[in-house]
Amino acid sequence: MLLPWEYGIRNLARRPVRTSLTLVAMTTVVVLILVVVGFVRGLERSLSVSGDREVVLVYSINSAENIENSSIAAQTPRLLTASLSGIWKRFGVPHVSPELYMGIRVGVVDSNRAADLHDRTNTEAVSESDALGLVRGVTSQAPLVRRDVRILSGDWPGPNEVMVGELAAAKLGLPANQIVVGNTLEFESQQWRISGTFSAGGSAYESEIWCNLPDIQSATKRQDLSLVAIRLPPGGSSAEAELFCKERIDLEIQAIRETQYYGGLQQHYGPVRHLAWMVVILVAAAGFFAGMNMMYGAVSGRVREIATLQAMGFRRIAIVVSLVQEGVLLAATASLIAGGIALLFFRGVAIRFTMGAFPLEIDGVAILIGSCVGLVLGALGAMPPAFKALRQSVAVGLKSI
Repeated sequence: MLLPWEYGIRNLARRPVRTSLTLVAMTTVVVLILVVVGFVRGLERSLSVSGDREVVLVYSINSAENIENSSIAAQTPRLLTASLSGIWKRFGVPHVSPELYMGIRVGVVDSNRAADLHDRTNTEAVSESDALGLVRGVTSQAPLVRRDVRILSGDWPGPNEVMVGELAAAKLGLPANQIVVGNTLEFESQQWRISGTFSAGGSAYESEIWCNLPDIQSATKRQDLSLVAIRLPPGGSSAEAELFCKERIDLEIQAIRETQYYGGLQQHYGPVRHLAWMVVILVAAAGFFAGMNMMYGAVSGRVREIATLQAMGFRRIAIVVSLVQEGVLLAATASLIAGGIALLFFRGVAIRFTMGAFPLEIDGVAILIGSCVGLVLGALGAMPPAFKALRQSVAVGLKSI
């Protein structure tokens, strides 16, 4: 015969301090697990939604996975347009986007000294922050290829203007209210007014800063390009572009579908994801031992109670089930609280990363993993101290203090 269900609930209420401490410890463990799982899920989602299957990237064969290190000839877009018949065209306009993509030190100009922007002798009017940002020089044809980009506020950048993604502030490590329309950024010894903000469906572009290609070429004193993005017709093949790159060995370029490129990045960041899952396991293990330690303390003070229950005729398995019930109830409560905390305070929090920035993805999968780990910790953490207490004889237990 099992002990009544309400017996375990009443036991939790009889020791409010110990119950509260155990609840806080379990909640902390589950929150940490949710944050780490959210990091992995956010990274995976950012890479999975980045890239368009109908877009082919043409860039330097020597740059490996790092397009920012790519350098190709400025005439490459014209050569591709003239040589490839499979480029998607509408109203006679080929959907080809030449781009210059690089990591640049970016700062925010102090708005209180905006009047001194043109006074280059005033060194105090330089930026408040200086972080590595991702700048992409584009032309007016970029929206024809980057179909997920949507302007949220402001306008397309004009001369010496930039358009920033939703996560550009996170990538720069700055408050979001500093990267707004009308403010000024500084990079390459020039000031750039923010003309607008954009989103890109959660893809990696959201952490970038876009400006006009001729402007960034002039500022960096570069006439080359990093890549050329080509849009294919629906169901089109990239074989023609790949063949062109192999034939023109003098250009030293390669062609790859954008989805394949970001799929390669997922493999490239595979060790990071594996490390994150190892952190989940380590945090869970630490939580298991912490919970077991708390349960040892809880059970050690109830030796006489456990012996009395045995003297009353309750079997040992019934007592173990009751103790496990208490642990599971605490773990379930902790999982609910931790899930609420994660959804309220951590969901969507942007994380800086080498590829840019991405939000923590506290989704159903993360909540499920965190809750399951919490329940397992509650059940397993209560078993060892329960079995230890039951190994003691009834007579000795009744005489304990």
